[in-house]
Amino acid sequence: MAVEFGEARLTHRELDRRANRLAHHLKKLGVRSEVLVGVNLERSLDMVVGMLGVMKAGGAYLPLDPACPAERLEFMLRDAHVRVVLTHSNLCEALPDNVGHVVCMDIDSRDIGNESDANPSSMVGAENLAYVIYTSGSTGRPKGVQVTHCALANCLRSFAEEPGISEGDTLLAVTTLSFDIASLELLLPLTVGARVVIASREEASDGAGLAVRLATSRATIMQATPATWRMLFQAEWQGDSGLKILCGGDALPRDLADGLLATGAMVWNLYGPTETTIWSAIQRVEPGEGPVPIGRPIANTRMHILDANLQPVPVGVSGHIYIGGDGLARGYLGRPELTEERFISDPLGADSASRLYMTGDLGKYLADGSIQYLGRTDNQVKLRGFRIELGEIESVLGQDASVGEAVVCIREYGPEDQRLVAYVVPADGSAFSESELRDNLRRKLPDYMVPSAFVMLDSLPLTPNGKVDRKALPAIAPIRDESATGLVEPRTPTERFIAEVWQELLGMGGIGVYDNFFDLGGHSLLSMQVIARLDKRFGVDLKPRELVFQTLGQLASSCDERTRGERQSEGPALVRRLMGAVRATVLGGRGNVR
Repeated sequence: MAVEFGEARLTHRELDRRANRLAHHLKKLGVRSEVLVGVNLERSLDMVVGMLGVMKAGGAYLPLDPACPAERLEFMLRDAHVRVVLTHSNLCEALPDNVGHVVCMDIDSRDIGNESDANPSSMVGAENLAYVIYTSGSTGRPKGVQVTHCALANCLRSFAEEPGISEGDTLLAVTTLSFDIASLELLLPLTVGARVVIASREEASDGAGLAVRLATSRATIMQATPATWRMLFQAEWQGDSGLKILCGGDALPRDLADGLLATGAMVWNLYGPTETTIWSAIQRVEPGEGPVPIGRPIANTRMHILDANLQPVPVGVSGHIYIGGDGLARGYLGRPELTEERFISDPLGADSASRLYMTGDLGKYLADGSIQYLGRTDNQVKLRGFRIELGEIESVLGQDASVGEAVVCIREYGPEDQRLVAYVVPADGSAFSESELRDNLRRKLPDYMVPSAFVMLDSLPLTPNGKVDRKALPAIAPIRDESATGLVEPRTPTERFIAEVWQELLGMGGIGVYDNFFDLGGHSLLSMQVIARLDKRFGVDLKPRELVFQTLGQLASSCDERTRGERQSEGPALVRRLMGAVRATVLGGRGNVR
């Protein structure tokens, strides 16, 4: 078995043949080396078939998340000059009109199925593109990172050796395709004949559902961000001593590392920017104290810690992290100036063609030769595993007519509770509507890039040299925006209980029945705590999606309705159990009636 999603599954032979047929179909549409094909598919078997089919045709895939705003999808498709898009018919409406040739893998399945299932000839070499993936851009314009087959193959081969994967393993894939670590989840198992199980979008965002999928899939490996592992623990996941845990995308806190180790599992800390192909450093985590190191470079990878003059720093001294080697991306698509700025000549290289990627991260060598991550040198942040350039959010905010100036920063409201806050100076001194600003951002940015709170200032604090002094921005308690609906106090016991839970978790007062948890600054980790408390109080099985789309009043009504339904079913259920026992005794002479 190669890949499974829900009840659907494909063997390695079936997957290979389906990918071959799609590749032949794509070749007839002009797909060849260096041609980009958009993959706009929900999590499914077709997602894997699509990735492989594009590469077998010789092209490079551009992963697209159907949940992204339509404007962002249109920008990526236009910026990458995509000629062909793979999708499903129910997702076509979100695509722009001038996208090129659209292949609906459901509607066009007969035409694709009539193609040859023999391996196509692609004439692709190691230096040709495998995929292009877009990351947040500091100027407000997302940038496409060009990754070659050489770079991708190097990462996959290195990880097959360490932390290791073999034919008998099963990897549970939880990451959306638009993030590069999904490529490792989906392709690494296939390179060694192992099995990949794809978690649905709902399972991946629900701690309880993910814990169930981990158990039922018999997974031996799972890769996820620290936020996802915390979500599992909050859903009372007990761990699995047979699981190999890969953790990356954000700094691994020591307390979380200790919690994962306590399950008896093998834990690996991973580090690497998209520009150096998925992961560049790895460290097996051991019990201890202090920060968890990011480890040493993977195969065929160089990592240097240099000072401002590009000279190596001694052990224990902070410096800038630079990465080179076979995992280095070609550069940014259509951005030669930015590529030249971030991909520099290696001052320590053996030849003039050797390059280094300037990560913008700070680090230091430890006494054992491993590297410890120390933070960023710019305004790029990681929020629950998502890489965010604050400048991109600020740029989109600046396009709003009601905004004169805007600065976005990340604030901590408690352990593992970080949120984006926007500080806004209104245009011409007028007021602005938080709800309108939020709606405008949601049309252009992914949800994780939309600030949780907006703070109006008369002016932005400045440093002596005239730059914005981010450290002087006021640290505020979370507040709610009453401009859109006004505050309606909770009216029922259930509404009052939910409001108390939200107030405690969000650290704010004045929560009303028309408020939405996520609009008030909630996020996936906090939503799991809400769900757990409501389940304990009312015995209801809520899904994270319900907190996303429902107001407090709607959520309370849903809890009350389900509680009444359970109570109403208790009487008939008891009668059915008693009648079953009586029937068994009378007809079969067996059973005891109590």
